[in-house]
Amino acid sequence: MNKLSKIALSLALTGLPLSVLAESPQQTEQVMERLKVTGEKEQGYRTSAAEGATKLDLSIQETPQTITVITREQIEDFGLNDMNSVIESAAAVNVENVETDRVYYTSRGFELNNFQIDGLGLPLINSNTHGRIDTALYERVEVVHGANGIMTGVGSPAATINMVRKRPTSDTQVSLKGQLGSWSQQRVELDASGKFNDRIRGRFVAATDSGESYLDRYENDTQVFYAVADFALTDNALLTVGHSETRSDSDGNMWGALTLYYGDGTATNFDESTNIAADWSFWDVSESRSFIDFEAALSDQWALRAAYNRVRTDEDSQLFYTYLADAQAGLDPETGLGLIGYGSEYDLDDEQDMLDVYVNGSFSAWGQLHEVVIGANYSRLDYVDSSLYDFHTGNGFPVMPALDEWNGDTPLPEFTDGQSGSVIDNTQKAIYGQARFALTNDFKVLVGGRYNDFTTDGVGYGVDQTRDDAQFIPYFGVTYNVNDAITTYASYTETFVAQTEVNRNFERLDPLTGKNSEIGIKAEVFNQSALLTAAYFNVEQDNLAVSDGDAVNPETDVPEPVYRAADGVSSDGIELSLAGQIIEGLQGSVSATVFDVDGDSLIEDYTPEKLFRTSLTYQLPTLPQLKIGASYQWQDKTSRAQGPVGDMYANTGETIVTRQPAYGLLGLMASYQVTDNLSVRINGYNLTDEKYLNSLYWAQGFYGAPANYSATVKYSF
Repeated sequence: MNKLSKIALSLALTGLPLSVLAESPQQTEQVMERLKVTGEKEQGYRTSAAEGATKLDLSIQETPQTITVITREQIEDFGLNDMNSVIESAAAVNVENVETDRVYYTSRGFELNNFQIDGLGLPLINSNTHGRIDTALYERVEVVHGANGIMTGVGSPAATINMVRKRPTSDTQVSLKGQLGSWSQQRVELDASGKFNDRIRGRFVAATDSGESYLDRYENDTQVFYAVADFALTDNALLTVGHSETRSDSDGNMWGALTLYYGDGTATNFDESTNIAADWSFWDVSESRSFIDFEAALSDQWALRAAYNRVRTDEDSQLFYTYLADAQAGLDPETGLGLIGYGSEYDLDDEQDMLDVYVNGSFSAWGQLHEVVIGANYSRLDYVDSSLYDFHTGNGFPVMPALDEWNGDTPLPEFTDGQSGSVIDNTQKAIYGQARFALTNDFKVLVGGRYNDFTTDGVGYGVDQTRDDAQFIPYFGVTYNVNDAITTYASYTETFVAQTEVNRNFERLDPLTGKNSEIGIKAEVFNQSALLTAAYFNVEQDNLAVSDGDAVNPETDVPEPVYRAADGVSSDGIELSLAGQIIEGLQGSVSATVFDVDGDSLIEDYTPEKLFRTSLTYQLPTLPQLKIGASYQWQDKTSRAQGPVGDMYANTGETIVTRQPAYGLLGLMASYQVTDNLSVRINGYNLTDEKYLNSLYWAQGFYGAPANYSATVKYSF
């Protein structure tokens, strides 16, 4: 444990039980309110502001883009203990579970790679996350739909996901949770917060989550630690220091997934538990995050913020993949034979450093109050990864039995051959500015831009990754308050990102560029206790990387995924969302998205173009201790063309198509407040026991979890 984490831990452990100087002014809280960083207290399923949307002091209703917020209450009610289950409940977002421990994301038909924590972050390495991300550290999760040019500048125009960390509270709060679930799942979580005196307060969070799985041989063990402290340096300055450690260890993890068709084109239909992993497979991910956040009120109208994030990640894995020995013959429809195993040892180390400094404030002119933010950002992401193989013992590429007979028993290869990998340095420098001008009391215009200089140096698997991509990203938006409850808006912004994908010649693709236009209306409804949003959007991308199968890398002599650049891919559609209290006691988050992807048949096929998400809870007026709820996630049908049937079959030449019919996942919950301190909760997931493929983003895939359950006990004081 480094010095920073020891300091934060000692603060958290030594002072939380105290209620020091309760009659004195809560100086830290006053400073936070002065700096406008606390905002309105969250209640139910609605929150007033989103940190990931803009650095101006705007409410969600005043922001000219669609925003979804998954609040802490919703996370607690439905037991959303990992980040993917949170994101799955957000409007217009698809979690593409292509493997157990490597996940992609799409929104509005496009790849979503913009992930932030407290408004800071770089696009995901290779556009995916690794390992399990626990939600114990986070107060809420925000999804800013469309291109978020001001806050990110680089990345896709699909959406930005911003995870907001828990922060210390002035009142003493301690909670302890224990959970048991299907497949031997066990979870313990501690969250303790409070003030030490009128200038210092802290928070400590720890969680452990372990269990087996519906998948054969797969299990995960996650451990999380987080400590944070606020220091009111003066009446006008606040310093926040925090550190977290996360470890996600998986055994029996997938690398790749199931082959979805036989050689004659008929669909495979394996048991939901089928797993291609060898019994020695593992993927361990360790992540260390430290941050320092300084905020100061320069005057009654102006404030300064400087934030630094440091991330260090270490990944170690032994992986086992399966591929067709003869792509034309495919899997034998009678015997299920035809697969070859492919083992590899993969290691990744990355270092990220991000610094963001800006001033924001307001000024009066022409009889109106206007707002401005000006800032600069420096980010660096360096990573080294390596792959090893076994070409000499025969264990590195074993002949597979039929998958329904596979038990993972294969000798461990000697990973000493064909070493290859990457040494990549990415640097982003940016300056940005944004202003909101009040033309009248009700009509506001937002204008801004961000100049990004994104450079990459290094070589990855024999491919020169050197790039220097610079671009100005404009932002424009307008809002008009029809009355106190209704706001109309329109916005336009762009993004760009240097891509790491390579084509069949193993040449790196040109940068991806994107545009997002949106027009909509936001209205406070149900006595202003809920926010209704209706929006029409149009998204366009050029040079979008689309899967082009596998090709043998001349550097490693093994097959690797390759891509092609698709030009002129567009998506346009409508989103409707509602969040907040619908009637007394009924909290809800409801969204529906309908859109059309045009320009590339592969993307059109594997993208569900109709989505519905809802989470509702009801507290009985006659029995307020009882809360009952339901969640439902539905998506339209998808498919993927897998190539033609081979010459050895009677239906040679027919196109093989994998199809996933439309499906919905039903969840139910019930909680009971036994005493002021003790509560119990029961959750059920996929209660109709739907059998479905997680994703057709890749040519391979695996099935989602069948019906499962959990029971949670929480003690708070």
